[in-house]
Amino acid sequence: MARTERLTHAWFARPAPIVARELIGCALVHGDRTGMIVEVEAYLGPHDKASHARFGATPRTSVMFGPAGRSYVYLCYGIHEMFNIVTGDEGHGEAVLIRAVAPLSGLGDDPRIGRGPGKVTRALGIDRSHDRRDLARGELYVAAHEVPPKLGIGPRIGVDYAGAWARRRLRFWWRDHPAVTKP
Repeated sequence: MARTERLTHAWFARPAPIVARELIGCALVHGDRTGMIVEVEAYLGPHDKASHARFGATPRTSVMFGPAGRSYVYLCYGIHEMFNIVTGDEGHGEAVLIRAVAPLSGLGDDPRIGRGPGKVTRALGIDRSHDRRDLARGELYVAAHEVPPKLGIGPRIGVDYAGAWARRRLRFWWRDHPAVTKP
């Protein structure tokens, strides 16, 4: 795959943990702003107690049960807009949360600009009007970029309410990258 090739629906239509790992090093593009994805979390559907899909398809979460390669953008704690990518087979409710990006273009040079999921959306100019967008078309998309030298794997952040699911190793990051959040 070329370094700047836009990822396709078929690429996203795989299990969330696989997509999550392979998103590390890809470019998240919105217009003239681009960040390299350096940290993500996978959410596995209705059985995953940390996933929004655990309540089934609601007006807000129904996008998670639709076709892969769509955006799921929601408001967290009434403050932060969070950007997710729907993955897996239609009807499964899987998604990947983009937790951190490093500046590539249009974002300056500070690695902290996209460190944290709320900062990702602010840096890239993504808000809830970008919910349910087709990421294989349009000005908001993901492109192949580069393979990170070392991948970190551990539990997701901020999901202690999910019991044993909180300890599942479904967070992936570019080890030692300065833009990765510090849990």
